Amino acid sequence: MDLLRYVAFSSDPLGGNPAGVVLDATGMDEATMAATAAEVGYSETAFAFPRPDGAFDIRYFSPQNEVPFCGHATIATAVAHAQRHGVGELLLHTAAGPVPVSTAKGPHGAVVATLVSVAPRSAEISGADLAELLAALRWQPADLDPALPPRAAYAGAWHPVIAAGSRERLSELDYDMTALGALMARRDWTTIALTWRESPTVFHTRNPFPPGGVVEDPATGAASAALGGYLRELGLVEVPAVLTLHQGVDMGRPSLITVGVPAAPTAGIEVTGTAVPVA
Repeated sequence: MDLLRYVAFSSDPLGGNPAGVVLDATGMDEATMAATAAEVGYSETAFAFPRPDGAFDIRYFSPQNEVPFCGHATIATAVAHAQRHGVGELLLHTAAGPVPVSTAKGPHGAVVATLVSVAPRSAEISGADLAELLAALRWQPADLDPALPPRAAYAGAWHPVIAAGSRERLSELDYDMTALGALMARRDWTTIALTWRESPTVFHTRNPFPPGGVVEDPATGAASAALGGYLRELGLVEVPAVLTLHQGVDMGRPSLITVGVPAAPTAGIEVTGTAVPVA
């Protein structure tokens, strides 16, 4: 097994979100993948299985469970593949559906990858679930931004979007990991997409990930895609749009995620970023 370690959504190995990458996991069973991800300890490790048609099947494991789709590990996988085989187009078959990814050379020779999510959608969060969620976060209803209503959003995995009314509220993350993890497990939520809107196209985000055994994710591509779909569906952004998401700043691991939101209501959301190897 050739296990690679990359940081996604940053050109600095000390920023971004680390991911394990296995570009050829042929022959690995589920127990081995789960054990490998637990040993690596990153929020996700991606295992790619080459197909005869040139595409890949891909699975994503956190230290505690498997998730249907992971954005930062997809970006890391695409960049790792490009650095070994050249830039171009990839098709990844995830548990959520097919995800095309393109890579190209960016500034200073960096490889930049863009994934296109499956069709996004959103759903209401019940009053009881919202109350339980806020209690676990130790937030009050008055802490929310009324312009961005709470809603569960999907672009390969489910993420409740909870918008803070101020940057100060977003910066204070002190939640009940056991209570939040239990609620998320019941509702099949992968992370919680906490966000604060700085301007019409600039957002700051944080992502608690207790189901994976991770207190906070420093860069979450799947949740970024879900946020883009949520904004389009609710008419909260003028489309087509290019959004800039800042994540990981409060953790000391700054990440930069670019989200493209096409105008077509069912079109996949584009998530772009770079990745670099971890020494």
